[in-house]
Amino acid sequence: MTALALQTWPETGQWTGNATLVPLGSLEQHGPHLPLDTDTQIAEAVARRYADLRPGALVAPALAYGASGEHESFPGTVSLGTAATTHVLVELVRSLTRWCPRVVLVIGHGGNADAVRTAVATLTPEGRHVLPWFAAVPGGDAHAGRTETSLMLAVAPDRVRPGPWLAGQTAPLEELWPRLRTESVRAVSPIGVLGDPNGATAAEGERLLDALVRRLDAAVRGWQP
Repeated sequence: MTALALQTWPETGQWTGNATLVPLGSLEQHGPHLPLDTDTQIAEAVARRYADLRPGALVAPALAYGASGEHESFPGTVSLGTAATTHVLVELVRSLTRWCPRVVLVIGHGGNADAVRTAVATLTPEGRHVLPWFAAVPGGDAHAGRTETSLMLAVAPDRVRPGPWLAGQTAPLEELWPRLRTESVRAVSPIGVLGDPNGATAAEGERLLDALVRRLDAAVRGWQP
């Protein structure tokens, strides 16, 4: 993997790849057992593994804050809000594309979706080549459940608090979404978990990571700016 932050400017000037990956995360509660930077950790892990698969890619430092207003009733959550996140993304991509032809946003936090959509709608007419890609697991639970716990056991097991873990609200996300939008995660799940982390394993997390990297690779290969 080639980390942008570790290069000198002449080394970057001689770089012959065509894409820089920017992991987008958040700093928000993830229940009593997962760290606040869970989304950032997962996005970074996917980007790094992709860059190991495709050595021509650069991995930029993660944007570790995002739009997390629905979690702000929990201590530790820090949210930029959608408007500020949108502005940061627009300026970040404008700056990157001065020397990098293509930017891939590897998005670990679903709450950044509105900011990403608005930023891409601003950047695309300017001729900026930016691909938004969400590190979401089809069929996975919504927040701090088995899916994210398995991923974190694979990515950073030392950061996962030992069990027994507590199950949160397990109703389907489409049922919960109206209250999540109008109230908060805490109104739906007092412990901040949407799902059940029990049964999570590092082996499952490795399988999920591999599947995410394959999907990201397919998205980049099929991308025609």
